[in-house]
Amino acid sequence: MADGSVPSFKAADLVIELSSTPKAKQEEVTFGSDFTDHMLTVEWSASEGWQAPLIKPFGNLSLHPACSSLHYGIQLFEGLKAFRGDDNQLRLFRPMLNMSRMSNTAKRACLPAFDQSEFLECIRRLVEIDQDWVPHSDSASLYIRPTFLGTEQSLGIKKPASALLYVILCRVGSYFNSEAESLSLWADPKYTRAWKGGTGNYKMGGNYGCSLFAQYEAEAHGCQQVLWLYGEDHQITEAGTMNIFLHWINEDGEEELATPPLDGIILPGVTRQSILELTRKWGEFKVTERYLTMSQLCSALKQLRVKGVFGSGTACLICPIGHIVYQGECFAD
Repeated sequence: MADGSVPSFKAADLVIELSSTPKAKQEEVTFGSDFTDHMLTVEWSASEGWQAPLIKPFGNLSLHPACSSLHYGIQLFEGLKAFRGDDNQLRLFRPMLNMSRMSNTAKRACLPAFDQSEFLECIRRLVEIDQDWVPHSDSASLYIRPTFLGTEQSLGIKKPASALLYVILCRVGSYFNSEAESLSLWADPKYTRAWKGGTGNYKMGGNYGCSLFAQYEAEAHGCQQVLWLYGEDHQITEAGTMNIFLHWINEDGEEELATPPLDGIILPGVTRQSILELTRKWGEFKVTERYLTMSQLCSALKQLRVKGVFGSGTACLICPIGHIVYQGECFAD
């Protein structure tokens, strides 16, 4: 719902400048490189507030060399998708959950508030303009990337007095460049994705950039992604950029779907929330948000109590996990 108490731009003020030179689409739909013809930008300053939203031809940004997002990581992003149904209608998957999460992240990043419904309507108009880019496919979609940057032109570390909110779109296929039916994970406690009191439960770019070093070490160990652990008891937190789920027979002999709780180090994924809501509605097995350790998982795997392990996320959807390398051993699901 629109929140009239939040000073914000309005979708009714949207200015549209259409591209005169439509781009050619790539023949093969990969992930994250085939961008559409247009983008949405909205500028903000402490002195003038929000400017009118603008849809314009896709192009480069112009940023001051001292821009605070470049020096201090004052930035955030979101990720959601538009799908083309069998009826040829376009649908966004639970976009207000993304708007809510983005608003929470903006507050944590000291970036200005915005009206979530007004922003979503601007995004809807952008997708409508570039609707020909939404694939006619069950295995591909249009990825929507809202991004929020602090654009303060100063090297002082402070709350930005200017900011840029923008949205770009691109056609996407499979997130993982692999023909394997399941993922392999490398688990090592020497790397930590997030910690209590930090920003692991917010969608900030720094959470992803700092994971690359561990990602390449995982590949050196023959695995595709990192299974992130936390604490001395090696709690399972996330798998690569995904939330993680364990479907098993638990220690009490109950069939259970379990995933780590939202305790400040887990990203509150939209797909994660949807899985929890659906499976609780089914009522076929116990569904819990609980702490899980590598000791518990390894014991369950050895005792053949694991029915399945999978990751979830907007980019990857639902991704089965085939085996985990941990402390020199390979544990297969």
